[in-house]
Amino acid sequence: MTVWDDLVGQEPAVDVLRRAVSGAAARSRGERGAATAGMTHAWLITGPPGSGRSNAGRAFAAALQCANEGCGECTECRTALTGAHPDISLIRTELLSIRVSEIRELIRRAAMSPTQGRWQVMVVEDADRLTEQAADALLKSIEEPSPRTVWVLCAPTVEDVVPTIRSRCRLLVLRTPPVGAVAEMLVRKLGVDAELASFAARAAQGHIGRARALARDEEVRARRTKVLELPFALRDLGACLKAAQQLAEAAKEEAKASAAAVDERERTELEQALGVGTKGARPREAAAAVKELEEQQKARAKRWERDVLDRSLVDLMALYRDVLVVQTGAGTELINAELRRSIDQFASRTTPEQTIRRIDALTACRQAIEGNVAPLLALEAMTIALFEG
Repeated sequence: MTVWDDLVGQEPAVDVLRRAVSGAAARSRGERGAATAGMTHAWLITGPPGSGRSNAGRAFAAALQCANEGCGECTECRTALTGAHPDISLIRTELLSIRVSEIRELIRRAAMSPTQGRWQVMVVEDADRLTEQAADALLKSIEEPSPRTVWVLCAPTVEDVVPTIRSRCRLLVLRTPPVGAVAEMLVRKLGVDAELASFAARAAQGHIGRARALARDEEVRARRTKVLELPFALRDLGACLKAAQQLAEAAKEEAKASAAAVDERERTELEQALGVGTKGARPREAAAAVKELEEQQKARAKRWERDVLDRSLVDLMALYRDVLVVQTGAGTELINAELRRSIDQFASRTTPEQTIRRIDALTACRQAIEGNVAPLLALEAMTIALFEG
């Protein structure tokens, strides 16, 4: 077992990172020239959702600290992968953006020398969510790095990162993991039945986290099935509005359920840290701190709701993609092979041009929600467009 094992179907990227780690080790030994050419102080790892960008960043950080270049067994590897290594800083956000205050704290740590590891490694898992001020603050640190500091930025695409930053980073692009590789991973690591693993890998479309959820949780599979029933229920305008409302409410409820336990734990921990309730004490700062936490939790719930909606829209796009495959006789494997009969019937009643317009409507809805349009309005426009074709 090595630190690279979780990078499913990313052999070319792993090879690049391995060579860089070897180059970093050569540099540590004082070697120069070709041996160290693969290593640089700033990296930008991009790839589609679920491809393993964050896993790649953490694995790279662990391998840089490991004397055996990523064995996966030593203390450095284990603490790095769990987020406990003192010389590896991980920053990710469950909010809509990464604020400049968070980046400034990261920059302060980046200027320090490693305490016990070989490098000070800063992994920014959501570099696409940097605010303009945060990006400006980060740029100077990347332009003038400390000798033993390595920056690893992760984002969906290179265009999601401001040009001044991405031009100073070495780009590493991850691919969508092959369905077979994801299915094999589910069987090997989770002990999932081969048939269920194949279904989960196809349905997840290369998103490893989604594949794990589909393979392990029957409720997740049931929610996906309900979403895929939507196109077949759009018979009139009333049905369109009802379907949009159901999608919006389901996303809100799922996000709320996911956030409930986390919100309560965070509030309890904050109140304990502030001494709220201790012998009747209520520090003057407590009200402001609790209010700030509540605002952060509200922003996080909004992001989670968007993520749930986006996942549903991606599933619907996959369904219409299958319809188009049947209509054009492309002969490629269907993502939703278990719905073959319904897809064939739907394909026979519509034209490829209508299917393309419906896919465009789904794309427009995703963009509208990402652009902060009220989800219900965006979904209503989408369901009407799906009905009209």
